[in-house]
Amino acid sequence: MGKADFLSPKAIANRIKSKGLQKLRWYCQMCQKQCRDENGFKCHCMSESHQRQLLLASEDPNKFMDYFSDEFKNEFLELLRRRFGTKRVHNNIVYNEYISDREHVHMNSTQWETLTDFTKWLGREGLCKVDETPKGWYIQYIDRDPETIRLQEEQARRKKADLDDEERSAKFINEQVRRGRDGKEVEETPVFTELKRESEEEKIAFNLGASACVAGPSKSSSALGASALKAAAVAAAASTKRKDAASDSRSEKKKKSALEEIMEMEARKKKKLDAVRTDYWMQPNIVIKVVTKRLGEKYHKKKGVVMEVRDKYAAVVKMIDSGDKLKLDQNHVETVIPAPGKRVLILNGPYRDVEAVLEGIDEKNFSATLTLETGSQKGKRVDIAYEDFSKLA
Repeated sequence: MGKADFLSPKAIANRIKSKGLQKLRWYCQMCQKQCRDENGFKCHCMSESHQRQLLLASEDPNKFMDYFSDEFKNEFLELLRRRFGTKRVHNNIVYNEYISDREHVHMNSTQWETLTDFTKWLGREGLCKVDETPKGWYIQYIDRDPETIRLQEEQARRKKADLDDEERSAKFINEQVRRGRDGKEVEETPVFTELKRESEEEKIAFNLGASACVAGPSKSSSALGASALKAAAVAAAASTKRKDAASDSRSEKKKKSALEEIMEMEARKKKKLDAVRTDYWMQPNIVIKVVTKRLGEKYHKKKGVVMEVRDKYAAVVKMIDSGDKLKLDQNHVETVIPAPGKRVLILNGPYRDVEAVLEGIDEKNFSATLTLETGSQKGKRVDIAYEDFSKLA
């Protein structure tokens, strides 16, 4: 019996039936064919094309199962990321939206038997946050995009800086309030008055040895001479004492500065070094190692070459093993220390951007001895910390 005409009622009914979702047990994932009933599925299983697909799958069944599992996982996570973002949602809601597409990869062709097993696996792999409730399993997508992570860390740094400023201001205000309450009495400012004589005939005499001046009439010239000599003697003695005290203080000051000379020199040297350091160190053509686990085990502890630096803190890195290109923040990588005799690039400090040769490694001080090859101080041997240099590509 031939097929029904395209516009016949039977053909139209067949198209309507095959338009929506069908029963899962009558779907063949290997052939990607959906049957409408048990008889159609039985006929399909006996067909030659299905037998050929089974022969291919029997040669390497793990290959096909891994492929279908990866497809199912990637499409499920993509739907979760686009549809719900980082919101907490019931896993069955996401799964129902996922299977609404007729061309989706069915779960019976993957390594997971149930949706619960798949949800637990997502939690173990760190792809989602999962938690079990009386209503079922809930999942929450973890966004591991380097750009998103960089924005979150920058936002956290700004928030911390704002909190530090507020705490500093509050501490300063509290200190001022405490001082005001303790209230050391302010010393009264002395009031100076004009020197006045009651009569023009009255003479004024000054006793240099006393703490205050005495105003009064002069009795005799001899008494004035004696007092003047006495005042001169007292002034000479006071001058001698002041000179001795000044010389003692100068000698003490000189001894003190001599003792602190080395400390001041070290402080100036440290201040000078801190002035030339920066909080960013990424440079092109250096070898780095990925230390973050957010990108998965595929890239963890793997090395790459920095191809391009963006915004000082991020870089485009080409992985050495796989050749993949990733955009990573400098917080997600670390420098690579090569074997002695290899060339390196200094990334921070007073010798920044200078190429050098690694001579030796000091494991106790976490530093290495380098011989400069470029720059004005070529040939000089310097000690550089591990994080301030990396292997050249």
